[in-house]
Amino acid sequence: MTNGKRIIAVALACVANAGFAQTEPPATPQVTTHSEPGKVVVTGTIKTVSTIVGIEPGTRTVWLKSPKGKVVQVVVGEEARNFEQLKIGDVVTAEYSQALTVTLKKTNAPLTANETHTVERAAAGEKPGGSAAREVTVIANVTAVNAQTGEVTLKGPQGNSVDVIVQDPAQLKRIRKGDQMEVVYNEAVAISVEPQASK
Repeated sequence: MTNGKRIIAVALACVANAGFAQTEPPATPQVTTHSEPGKVVVTGTIKTVSTIVGIEPGTRTVWLKSPKGKVVQVVVGEEARNFEQLKIGDVVTAEYSQALTVTLKKTNAPLTANETHTVERAAAGEKPGGSAAREVTVIANVTAVNAQTGEVTLKGPQGNSVDVIVQDPAQLKRIRKGDQMEVVYNEAVAISVEPQASK
């Protein structure tokens, strides 16, 4: 229903701006697409593994080295518990995932936008780590359908409009002006730290 390449480009841009450490330029994400009449789900996951090669406790700065040898500097915020547990040689694993579900609705529901957040941190005394997740749900009106270009114009609850490309002709035939779309966007990151494996 939407341009898969556009979604993945947005996903990569979000990874780059998510505020989480990246050990090297974004790798090609593992992407899956599922489509059924009136519904499309696109998911993507990127996983990085790096090793701590330097720590500066006074500024809460950590240097991470990727398997390819690239070193990046990361400042760990005060919200991350147990900074003092970090050791040179510890292995940091980060997994970032996104999912976008677009569903055609033949309803006349109020236009809405809702966002929820969840955060879990490591317990006191454990290695730093945790997870964070965000879900955004938007109900938007279909205000125009261009069968020639495959563009569908959606108008959201704040009055803003966006054009999306529907590449699947069978999906495009189902969409009419006056329909609604429910768009659910999920993103999550999980970070864990493990001690260096003993040799």
